Amino acid sequence: MKEQIKKFLNEEQDPKAIEKITSKLNDLLMKYEEIGYIAVQKKPALTVFPDSIVVTNKRIIICQPKNLGLSMDFTDYTWDQIEGTSVKENILGSEFSFSTKTDMEVSIDYIPKIQARKIFTYAKEQIDILKSGAVPNATIIEEVAADATDEFEDVEEMETVEVTSFMEIMPSTPPPLPTVNEYFDTRIEAHKETHKESGLAGLSQDELFEKLQNYKKLLDNGLILQGEYDNFKKEILSYM
Repeated sequence: MKEQIKKFLNEEQDPKAIEKITSKLNDLLMKYEEIGYIAVQKKPALTVFPDSIVVTNKRIIICQPKNLGLSMDFTDYTWDQIEGTSVKENILGSEFSFSTKTDMEVSIDYIPKIQARKIFTYAKEQIDILKSGAVPNATIIEEVAADATDEFEDVEEMETVEVTSFMEIMPSTPPPLPTVNEYFDTRIEAHKETHKESGLAGLSQDELFEKLQNYKKLLDNGLILQGEYDNFKKEILSYM
């Protein structure tokens, strides 16, 4: 059995249905999207092609096999479209339902009770997180941090290039040196930024990332040393 589907077989889901769904979903998942849970319909009679509900950190996906299982319809609803979810437990399984902000009701019946409870709990957590604003911010920070990491890696790689001749890196006309007052003014501003670090724990993810960008600009302008910047970067990333 494939290793990636084992974690979705904890509540007696149909292995064949899970394998078919996951193989097709691999091409449908968005960047940074992860499957949280899969519930598979189980009717009293033999169900050869059951419907399934897939919940990810970005949306709910309803999977409905068609044409004797040769094709499958996928209908998705992002978490910001969903108004609420509910579970109705019957004698034979449960009915999982959710409503959208456009007053649309979607239901899948004959979901095993424990699977229905699990998917209801996961859905409620995602809706609560979305209302608190944590999901969009986390996604944005993750994407920006990935881009920032690539940029830092490029900078560090350039710094390790061996210089065989100083004429290759020195301009023909040296740039004008700052005046004494300008130099000390910029150094004072840089140290002011340093003293603000004691309040990092109270900053949001966006504020932390903005502060990291500011230190990068100070480094690029020669106002702080590489070692200072590395220390600032390490400390800020520990709060992100």
